[in-house]
Amino acid sequence: MRILRARWAFAGMTLVGFLLVMPYVQARPTSKRAARQVDEALAEVLFDETTSLAPRCDDATYVRRVWLDLVGDIPGPETVIGFVLDTAPHKRRTLVRQLLNDPQYGQNWARYWRDVIFYRRTEDRALVGANAMVADLTQRFNDNVGWNKIATEFITATGDVRSNGCTAILLAQDGRTEQTAAEVARIFLGLQIGCAQCHDHPYDRWKREQFHELAAFFPRVGVRSVRTATRRSFEVFAMNRPLARHPKDAGRPQPEHFMPDLENPKAPGTRMQPKFFLTGASLPLGTPDARRREQLADWITDSRWFATALVNRLWAELVGEGFYESVEDIGPDRQANVPAAIKGLSAKFRASGYDLKWLLETICQTEAYQRESRPRRGPEGTPFTANVPQRLRSDQLFNAILSVLEIDEADLAIHRRRAQKGAAYGIRGSSRQAFNLVFGYDPSVARAEVVFSIPQALALMNGLQWNRALTMPGNSTMLGRLLGDVSDEEDLVTELYWRCFSREPTADELARALAYREEVGGDDQRGRREAYEDLLWALVNSAEFQYRR
Repeated sequence: MRILRARWAFAGMTLVGFLLVMPYVQARPTSKRAARQVDEALAEVLFDETTSLAPRCDDATYVRRVWLDLVGDIPGPETVIGFVLDTAPHKRRTLVRQLLNDPQYGQNWARYWRDVIFYRRTEDRALVGANAMVADLTQRFNDNVGWNKIATEFITATGDVRSNGCTAILLAQDGRTEQTAAEVARIFLGLQIGCAQCHDHPYDRWKREQFHELAAFFPRVGVRSVRTATRRSFEVFAMNRPLARHPKDAGRPQPEHFMPDLENPKAPGTRMQPKFFLTGASLPLGTPDARRREQLADWITDSRWFATALVNRLWAELVGEGFYESVEDIGPDRQANVPAAIKGLSAKFRASGYDLKWLLETICQTEAYQRESRPRRGPEGTPFTANVPQRLRSDQLFNAILSVLEIDEADLAIHRRRAQKGAAYGIRGSSRQAFNLVFGYDPSVARAEVVFSIPQALALMNGLQWNRALTMPGNSTMLGRLLGDVSDEEDLVTELYWRCFSREPTADELARALAYREEVGGDDQRGRREAYEDLLWALVNSAEFQYRR
């Protein structure tokens, strides 16, 4: 009966979805060709008749994968079954375009960049600007604002951090000159020039002077506290008064950046002229703050490393490994896997006007993205022979749990406020914020370094709100409604697998679930509920649920 409903639901969804994405389809006709060219470049360099390539993933795997990647959530059973039953030849591309036009697309990727920026914060008070950043970036991503324009807004931002989310990088680094320069290079160029702050870079060509010349674009920007009668905030502002690093500097009319003297830390150091390390282009001393940062933004977004850094980052996020091993340590002294592939894709991304939706659509159409997942390869393995399973980011996992249990996040917040002080997981704040503190990780680090922890296991097993969603009596929960609606045990097990994993159970999984149901409950309704509570919780706590495969 549920499969029949899915047929009718999908028939309506297909027409509505097509009408929604028609303008986008007409505006971006070249992504399929770009995807094919990337695959051809990979095949030419990496693969021969002896290469063991993973086959294309099945439709059920693809729809779950692309939902998690693009909108940060899992699809419902009807959506998955409808997609599997659809016979349209280009249904995967159509699905991608539908998801890129979903409002959750912008929110999912805004939360990704929130983690990129705020996981490197200098202190926790910077988190006061996180919600504004997510709100502003959500709107920009959904409006498909070019990545170059977004980067410029971040580099040149001023104002109250609660109302201008683009102040996030400056806020996260507390306006500190050296840290801000290092973060701007890391985030927008994928370059670790910050390693040259105290000495010449040990593995790259960057010199200490080049780092401090980059820092010289930021000495006139700062972060200060702002208080009103009703709230406390912070403001990113341009300095219009002297900033004395040393008594000898006190008479200077405007602050400049000084490279410290390592031999004599008390000395004023060397005054640095703003100079862009990739090209040597410079501005004169005394240039106002706004001009400095605007010009730096122009030079950064015009650099080939700007497009390359973003392409490598998103490819790594979606395929499981980047063309460059690290998403934040690329550059002229690093060797990429298949340089022609990333060079070509980066050039096309730039030609698209830095169109993020175009880039994501292109990656999702590649064979590299659509292959079945395999464990992460070893050092001697061939790159891109399979997709690599990715541990869900905290927001993705939080959304997936809400979707499976059919919990409204607003209702969850109400229950949490009614609970005793101390809140879920022993952390104050909203349910999502508390969850993120336990399950969050820096998405810029290698995924092999992200490990499951004991606090995470305890939070999933013992979280008050999750248990409430399972154990409340009657038909007030998703499981309670299913127990009342579905009398056939095999159908009920299958429904739970579709909800959690977007697939049917294997014969062995079905047999073990039914055996456990018989062992726990027999014909007793209380025992039946207990058995399926245990099964559902086992599925949600499994590695398969917590990974994107």
